[in-house]
Amino acid sequence: MIRVRLGTVLSVTERNAHIEQLQVSCEESIVPAVNYPELTGSAAPGDQVILNTTAVYLNLGTGGFHFVMAICGKERDIDRSVPGHIMKLRYTPLQVRVSAIEEEESPYHEAMCAAADLQGMPVAVATVHSLIAPFAIAFKNSASRMKLAYIMTDGAALPLAWSHLVRRLRQEGLIDITITCGHAFGGEVEAVTFYSALHAAHQVLECRACIVAMGPGVVGTGTPLGTTALEQAFLLDAAGILGARQIAVPRLSFADPRPRHRGLSHHTLTVLGRLTQRPAYVCLPHLEPPLQQELERLVDEAGFAHRHRLIWQHPGDYLAEFARSGIALQSMGRTPEEDPAFFAAGAAAGKLAAAWCLEKVSRP
Repeated sequence: MIRVRLGTVLSVTERNAHIEQLQVSCEESIVPAVNYPELTGSAAPGDQVILNTTAVYLNLGTGGFHFVMAICGKERDIDRSVPGHIMKLRYTPLQVRVSAIEEEESPYHEAMCAAADLQGMPVAVATVHSLIAPFAIAFKNSASRMKLAYIMTDGAALPLAWSHLVRRLRQEGLIDITITCGHAFGGEVEAVTFYSALHAAHQVLECRACIVAMGPGVVGTGTPLGTTALEQAFLLDAAGILGARQIAVPRLSFADPRPRHRGLSHHTLTVLGRLTQRPAYVCLPHLEPPLQQELERLVDEAGFAHRHRLIWQHPGDYLAEFARSGIALQSMGRTPEEDPAFFAAGAAAGKLAAAWCLEKVSRP
């Protein structure tokens, strides 16, 4: 069910081509709201807007924002001269047309028809959005000239524009191209499936590595199988099927107060212990003692070593690299200094992927 209310735009507090942050008057209160101009058009003070207020009403994790569903009196039309016949958010009131790289009108259609072989391209898969930053920073500090793609899945937020983190990583050159697949939308390249996204990254965009993760807002229920983080299993298997060297980025924390996420998260244990159907490279960071000894114990207890290839990788001087990047890294409100294991896992995977890229280049 959707809770819908009418509001009036008082001001636009932040704006770019893809997202607008507003102050609106709604139900006798002044509240923040988000508008996606590519869906509804651009908002201006005085506009009456139809708002989805469900998440705020239920006190859910959207950051306290209402979302604009429509702007009254600002009907929009589609420019038929612009290519694109693939719909995302299909069969919803906000279904949106995109130009997918696979479709027949795409200049890359013929290339996308070719057989996909990723030829050992490193593809790292994480379970939460906040791991893409430590990966990208570590990767680019070791292999700055290697083209890195971020593939965003539809396991959480669907508009890429919702991620301030991706915007900053892209601005700083720490990610070179963004691809949105499934019902996720707003990437520089749109793909219908994850398989096509990988094929496009390698065959068309000539990327040397990919970091794959959902957008912000992983869904969890506190149950082993009720979380969108489990998409990591399918994604790892899919990358392996297409010939990638697929890297599982584990979710680690010794600062998370929740038992299910302390040490090796139950997301990682379920994916690597039960759900993956193909061996993956599991990149584990070397940590400072006594955390290293504790992590080794947890990995032994997890019992997935016989199903996968474990690689212990030094994350480098990751805290200094993070500081130099100018990117403010956080996960669940914790900084790298407060939860070093979490961020070291992402950095270690970035170093491993970079090493594999450089190794391939150095071969005669």
